[in-house]
Amino acid sequence: MESKNNSSRREFMLKSGALLGAGLLSSPLSAFSFDSKKSWTVGEIMDTFISQVPNAPFERTVDTIKVGSRETVVTGVVTTMFTTMEIIHKAIELKANLIIPHEPTFFSGQDDTDYLQEDPVFRAKYDLMEKNGITLWRNHDYVHRMQDDGVRVGVVGDLGWNEYYTPGSRILNIPKTNLRSLINHIKTKLGVPAMRYVGDLNQTCSKVLLLPGAVGGRLQITQIMEHRPDVLVCGESNEWETPEYVRAANEIGMKLSMIEIGHSASEEGGSEFVKNWLTQNMPGLPVYHIPSGNSLQVF
Repeated sequence: MESKNNSSRREFMLKSGALLGAGLLSSPLSAFSFDSKKSWTVGEIMDTFISQVPNAPFERTVDTIKVGSRETVVTGVVTTMFTTMEIIHKAIELKANLIIPHEPTFFSGQDDTDYLQEDPVFRAKYDLMEKNGITLWRNHDYVHRMQDDGVRVGVVGDLGWNEYYTPGSRILNIPKTNLRSLINHIKTKLGVPAMRYVGDLNQTCSKVLLLPGAVGGRLQITQIMEHRPDVLVCGESNEWETPEYVRAANEIGMKLSMIEIGHSASEEGGSEFVKNWLTQNMPGLPVYHIPSGNSLQVF
């Protein structure tokens, strides 16, 4: 049973988050001093983050604890895209007992584990965290649904495009370049060795439609139809959907290109965003962002 103090604290966080979303409070921190707090539980960190998301908490969400407990007193935090075995070992070395990944840990969108209970791969990951007292809280839906999508904000920063970004917009008007140079820029900034594209490498690009991750072909195509960008920069897409649309557009004479970064690299900036948020809102708490990299290699 939750204590009255914890219940009151959570109620405050949710109310202050609503005021923040309405623009009536510069920050919930200004109404309650967190600076003097010596320690944080997992649940308090979760509630504080969720309090700053409009219309949260959500009735249906994948952002739940997969390993561990809300009551765990946090000694340090690691943010990342994927909770690999390497990430878990690094968290143990850093004495960080909370891992916050953006994507699933147990190989499916909902982190279903009923069919994996006797599998040695699942058991190795789960048991390593449990043995070392690590709690894992996935933060996917909430960071995407902040006042301004935290993943997009992080990726824009990683790409060095802050000056061209309008908060809340998927469109960026960058200085004119060609597709070849734009691909090289993204490869360099995000540390991606290679990426796939559709279009003419000499095409002039300025108006960018930025859709990190895997938002689906229908949304990618309808956003192209609405905004008519020079280039779509996305995480990934089914080959029979947006790539074929962009190829057909070129075949009828339209100037349209597409760059597919890869899911992991296209959203890793969101985990950096979460790290920065934690540093700002939980002063003194050790927080580390460790990129997980891509499991798929280029030969």
